[in-house]
Amino acid sequence: MDRDAASEIAAVWRLESVRLVAALTRMTRDVGLAEDLAQDALVAALEQWPADGVPKNPGAWLMAVAKRRAVDHFRRAETLRRRTAELGRDLEEVHVPDLDAAVDHIEDDVLRLMFLTCHPTLPKESRAALTLRLVGGLTTSEIARAFLVKEATVGQRISRAKRTLEGADFDLPTGVERQQRLGDVMSVVYLVFNEGYSATSGDDWTRPDLCHEALRLARMLAALVSEEPEVLGLQALLEVQASRLRARVGEDGSPVLLEDQDRRLWDMLLVRRGLDALARAEGLGKTVGPYVVQAEIAACHARARTAEQTDWPRIAGLYDVLAGVAPSPVVEVNRAVAHGRAFGPEEGLALLDGLCDGPLARSHLLPAVRGDLLARAGRAGEAAAAFREAAGITQNDSERKVLLRRAGEV
Repeated sequence: MDRDAASEIAAVWRLESVRLVAALTRMTRDVGLAEDLAQDALVAALEQWPADGVPKNPGAWLMAVAKRRAVDHFRRAETLRRRTAELGRDLEEVHVPDLDAAVDHIEDDVLRLMFLTCHPTLPKESRAALTLRLVGGLTTSEIARAFLVKEATVGQRISRAKRTLEGADFDLPTGVERQQRLGDVMSVVYLVFNEGYSATSGDDWTRPDLCHEALRLARMLAALVSEEPEVLGLQALLEVQASRLRARVGEDGSPVLLEDQDRRLWDMLLVRRGLDALARAEGLGKTVGPYVVQAEIAACHARARTAEQTDWPRIAGLYDVLAGVAPSPVVEVNRAVAHGRAFGPEEGLALLDGLCDGPLARSHLLPAVRGDLLARAGRAGEAAAAFREAAGITQNDSERKVLLRRAGEV
């Protein structure tokens, strides 16, 4: 297979795989089987498309192949049941679904799949890992880096989660049950967006397809649960963050940091949609949580016409609030950045020093932020060393180039 054909098939698979698995899960009511059928369809595409060309509707082609494989699977199971019955053995009857008549009971199969993979019978870590794998399309290694755990650990969580979901209720939850799963669904949408906004590995600085899929899901959640301020806060946050995607990459594909971005490239429609969702969240008169607070931080950047006009003292105060309601090492790193910009780099460095022995000890994030703060403090040699240290840790090639460039600049 030539390289162009392989790249084209890979691009189609990135766009279609999640919807394919989601629809097959609804039809077969078996998440493991759905993933296997989707993989069978991909193998068929790899065999036929290089010679025949990519079909006009590749998603429909993949679904047709997967459904044929599903029919074969259930026919084999039914045949086995009948032969076993003839031998006088008891075997649980296999239900053969009508794959052609399968009807969706929710507007989007992917959203249904998200609520399924965030099933309460699964441990919290397994819910997130499985959803990122099936809905976000992330690899096991990418999920491991997102959670700062070993790849083998993530693989085990996903395998156990699939086994646990065998026989689970595949209908969309309502009422209290839906409310209980909502927090996990939102956290997974946010993680998928973050992987797209700052890719943990590969050549690209961003993965816009993941950002757009997460934003679409956030909008669906907001329409489904419009009375929850946190759901609207998540939508607001992702709308505003997504507005910067075009400005985050230069014409040559190199990364562009926030303060260096051409703000004329920001998508003002997305900014307005984000600010509107934020206003609706705050207008509900209910207690707000971390997503609304983060949306407020994003809004501070969006409202600043230039980087110099950014209200860093307000952002620092909002990060103080966020650290209280949703403490995490990443929040503390961002809090150090904000305090360093608002009150001087030494204050930011003081906050950063307290994180050296925590979960981020082996992450590139700490030395990268330390390098920025040291550079702002005029400690050029230490800053360059910190940037080089971060460059040696990151798994993203574009980010490595940025860090090495900054090391040279200071």
